[in-house]
Amino acid sequence: MSDVIIFDKDYDIARKRMVEELKLLGIIKSKRVEEAMLKVPRDRFVPPHERMYAYEDTPLRIMLDQTISAPHMVAMMCELLELEPGLKVLEVGTGTGYHAAVCAEAMERKGIVYTIEYFPQLALYAVQNLAQLDLLDCVKVFTGDGSKGLPKYAPYHRILVTAAAQRDIPRPLIDQLDPNGGIMVIPVEVKPGIQVLYRVVKHGEKIEKEAVTYVSFVKLRSD
Repeated sequence: MSDVIIFDKDYDIARKRMVEELKLLGIIKSKRVEEAMLKVPRDRFVPPHERMYAYEDTPLRIMLDQTISAPHMVAMMCELLELEPGLKVLEVGTGTGYHAAVCAEAMERKGIVYTIEYFPQLALYAVQNLAQLDLLDCVKVFTGDGSKGLPKYAPYHRILVTAAAQRDIPRPLIDQLDPNGGIMVIPVEVKPGIQVLYRVVKHGEKIEKEAVTYVSFVKLRSD
């Protein structure tokens, strides 16, 4: 059987359709997130054999038993973060770099995303993907234990975690969140097999924690 050839214009049409569907579902609410999802080509961030599925609203396997989140989850988490120009963002779980790219575009490339990946092979793949879109000026990729955050550049106005913490939010991430209204979005496995997405807002020493929805993420790895 011959290979299926998909042209860039077909990806563009599929991306626009995906964004319109997410708007109709009420997942995409803001113009900022809408434009970011339209600008970032998800097909550039998935393995070649998965590209024909890039604009299906589903997570996709990448490598090392990891996944790229479904578009609706990327959009939902970006909306919860309330991104805007000038923010400093920490992402835990770079994956292929797609979510970091969407965050950067939602900030109009006028903020900075520090993103940390456990697997060096994935971090390198993300750097290559981000370089293709000239995003390395506003997205900085690191490798290491994401549960410890990245204290060198703390505090962060926003923290995005794309892997499920076990039982509770890692304390270093709370400590590195800006105390002046900093927002964190993080999935937590509250019971075996049950994960909940939380939105956390920090005011001084006060932590407001709101459950948003049930989710399914790969587990947050640590040393």
